[in-house]
This record gives sequence, C-alpha cells and structure tokens, in this order.
Amino acid sequence: MFLRASRVAYTEHEYAYVERGGTEVSSQALGVTEHEVVKTLVMQDEDATPLIVLMHGDRKVSTKNLARQAGAKRIEPCKPEAAQRHSGYQIGGTSPFGTRKKLPVYMERSILELPKIYINGGRRGFLLAIAPGEIVRTLQPVLVDVALED
Repeated sequence: MFLRASRVAYTEHEYAYVERGGTEVSSQALGVTEHEVVKTLVMQDEDATPLIVLMHGDRKVSTKNLARQAGAKRIEPCKPEAAQRHSGYQIGGTSPFGTRKKLPVYMERSILELPKIYINGGRRGFLLAIAPGEIVRTLQPVLVDVALED
C-alpha cells in the first residue's frame, strides 16, 4: 500500500456507508465535524485531463477559481464513469493515494490548519485519520484557495 511504503502514520476508521450520504454521514458516524472530513474529487480541465481536488466536507469547490489558479480555461467534475476510470476507485470510495495513474492533486490550503483529517482510504465506508502535512509530503499537491461555503 502506498501509505505504508511512504511510512505515513494513520489510523483506520470504518463506518456504515450510505449511498449519496457523503461527508455528512461519515462525520456523524465518526463523531467529527464535516470540516475535518476531506473529500477526494476527480475533476477535469477543458481538454478532459483529469485532476484531483481535496476539499473540506462542508465546503464546495469554486471551479472558476480553481481553473484560474491551475492555469486552465475551465474545470468541471468528471462524470462518475470517467472518475472511476481515471482513479481506479469506485465512486464513494475514491482516495487520492494509489490512483490507477498519477494525477495532479490540488488541495484547499486551509486543510493544513487542521491537526488531523479524515480522508477516504480507497473503499466505501473506510476513512483514514492522517496529519494533513503527510498529504503534502507524499502527494506534493498544489495548494489553492478555492473553498466556497456549502
């Protein structure tokens, strides 16, 4: 596994997955705020080149601001089939770690203000608690300011 090979300290947390429940369900199940649960979103630019965006569970991504900060004309969410094909993960179980192909990662800068985050571990109903600095160390994301209130 990518995290073990990278010597990342993490704890595993399972919960009962609910279809379309999102971070609201996972945060309640783990007893943490939605702000601490980080979504892994697969998006694409105007050329259909995929990328990953890491965002707080209680925030939305300003695709307009993301496109500007990423130097793209337009960025939009991938269709579920395309997201699955690019990442190798089932929707609802997408992790930024160990994707099928290496994808550029953009991370909301304010995530680094949290001491610990909960992020998908690669399957539905399975989150990892990890220090956000480990994401910077292992994935070298581009830090962006693209959060909108949900």
